[in-house]
Amino acid sequence: EAGPGMWELFEEDVARMQADGMTAFRMSLEWSRLFPEAVPDGTPVTEMDAFAEPAAVARYQAMFAALRAAGIEPVVTVNHYTLPLWVHDGVACHLDLATCPARGWVDPDILIPRIAAFAGWAGATFGADIDRWATLNEPFATTLSGYVQPGESRSAPPGRLLDAASTVSSVTGQIEAHAAMFDALHTHDAADADGDGAAAAVGIVMNMVDIQPKDPTREADVLAAAHMDFIYHRLFLDGLTTGAWDDDLDGNFDRTRPELADRLDWIGVNYYNLVNVVSVAPFKPLGDAVPLFDFIPEFSWDLHTEGIAAAVARAAEYDRPIWVTENGTPDVVNAEGALDAHLGHLWDAMQDGADVRGYLYWSYVDNYEWNHGMDLQFGLYGLDPTSKARLERPVMTRYRTIMAQGGLE
Repeated sequence: EAGPGMWELFEEDVARMQADGMTAFRMSLEWSRLFPEAVPDGTPVTEMDAFAEPAAVARYQAMFAALRAAGIEPVVTVNHYTLPLWVHDGVACHLDLATCPARGWVDPDILIPRIAAFAGWAGATFGADIDRWATLNEPFATTLSGYVQPGESRSAPPGRLLDAASTVSSVTGQIEAHAAMFDALHTHDAADADGDGAAAAVGIVMNMVDIQPKDPTREADVLAAAHMDFIYHRLFLDGLTTGAWDDDLDGNFDRTRPELADRLDWIGVNYYNLVNVVSVAPFKPLGDAVPLFDFIPEFSWDLHTEGIAAAVARAAEYDRPIWVTENGTPDVVNAEGALDAHLGHLWDAMQDGADVRGYLYWSYVDNYEWNHGMDLQFGLYGLDPTSKARLERPVMTRYRTIMAQGGLE
């Protein structure tokens, strides 16, 4: 009841998007809506319809069809953070991770076949309207706030602090899961929705931050910033392009796994933040046995618009098409200027060779943020919480002008 009500009001929003001049819209599938009860392990993708919720399937089909009819390309994320309770019971795992029955990313051998089957089913079921798929959203964000550094500003189930083994399982499991989902989507989405000759383009959405050492003259901070870049960016992007693999997240690739290589058609870049990195070496909180916990990232919502060029340039190193899948600010007062500045710096990155194919503002309307509720106001449109009316903000007026004229002045 507290959210924007998009599930119910989607057709109205699509008509508004079309009038605004939008040509693409990013949304995600909610696994637990489609499969509220467990699907028996090993069920073939072709037999999963028997376990799906028919009303939810029909609603998603209507939503995707509405976008296509309006000339708006759906950019769809298969898994945007949340997992069904039959896959991950976050409360039980917070209380006792050893005994909770559904441990999510801590049990990748169980989760990966399930999420790959879900991706394959999604490709078969919705592929007639969707060609651009993202497997996971910000994979390290779920790990950071679930197993490393949960807190008031950001937390995800199960909300455990400095759990090294679970951190490794979560990160490496999501790399393997993307590869399995990539293969499943390419296998089961055989429909070319937009007529370009390709049935599916499968990417991953990364939280690409501008990482800087807190003190660039301090070697330990410089090394810590490099380690964070490795964990945040390189683990996933190197792994899914070349198969490079790090067993313990210490910042050094240990081996190559060819079965993970070339599993990336495009890269989604979510950009918001500058992150200053402080080394805690040699005072590692868990000692040398846990090499991944040797730095402290300092996140801020302060505007750092030039960082989008650095983030996109980082992604461009992997020679894949790039979509900016999220960019914006909860600073409502300065959002209009931030939009212009971000797009200007994005243009600079493109002039330097970044192959950017699309830009998607976050978000269309104020959305329900994980543990902030409706407090962070990212929307081009605000929201009347009672009537659910969309309230245009100045940043939307500016965005419409930019779209109409095909770019910045």
